[in-house]
Amino acid sequence: MKNFSFPKWGSFFVISFFFLFCHVTPPLPDPAYAATPVYTYSIVKTYPHDPSAFTEGLFFLGGYLYESTGRYGQSSLRKIDLETGKILMRQDIPSQYFGEGITRWGDRIIMLTRQSGKGFIFDLGTFRKTGEFSYQTEGWGITFDGSQLIMSDGSSTLQFLEPGTFKIVKTLKVRDEGKPVRFLNELEYIQGEIWANIWRSKRIARISPRTGKVKSWIDLGGLDHTFDSRTAGEPNGIAYDSEQGRIFVTGKLWPRLFEIRIIEKPK
Repeated sequence: MKNFSFPKWGSFFVISFFFLFCHVTPPLPDPAYAATPVYTYSIVKTYPHDPSAFTEGLFFLGGYLYESTGRYGQSSLRKIDLETGKILMRQDIPSQYFGEGITRWGDRIIMLTRQSGKGFIFDLGTFRKTGEFSYQTEGWGITFDGSQLIMSDGSSTLQFLEPGTFKIVKTLKVRDEGKPVRFLNELEYIQGEIWANIWRSKRIARISPRTGKVKSWIDLGGLDHTFDSRTAGEPNGIAYDSEQGRIFVTGKLWPRLFEIRIIEKPK
């Protein structure tokens, strides 16, 4: 049988037909769900930190660190000298409570506990307990944006609370590239963003308080390689010095606290 072949002009049209109709251009990514930027850090300065502190909450005020620690029978509220790590004032929490996040609200400190549905109010200057409040979820992290308290409960939802009454004003679903971001933990409000440690990870999410979208990530990987981390937990604890623009981070059972600068991650 004779082999069949296209004439040269026939081959041209066949090939053209193939590229025009068989070549499918992949769809462009949705700009709303484009890959979220990831940043890293450089260490500006290192400070001592109590290696027995199971850090759950942290904020900076007037040259001092304020820290809450967790674990049943070991939970506490502390005022700490930044340079030396010395505990200047301490209030132990009753052993039936697992201490969680803290934030400053005026001349008071608001503190959460994990599974008891109860929060405490302390006087900022004396650490004397002045009140309590209740909530229906677990308590993990808390911060203050200047008008409302913002609370995490380990889920992908943040709750905005009215100070004083502690009533829920609104809730906010946190998402990254359209997917829920779970295990939101310790919180800090920094220059119009909510920063959140993610439980059992080495990342901080920078969240839009308007949309709940993760605007970028900060990868803290490697910080725990600067000390013997065999008994240490994950990063947990973000504090912001609004006067000097300094950012401090530490972790559970870490012997060090770090002042860091956020930088672009090398490609």
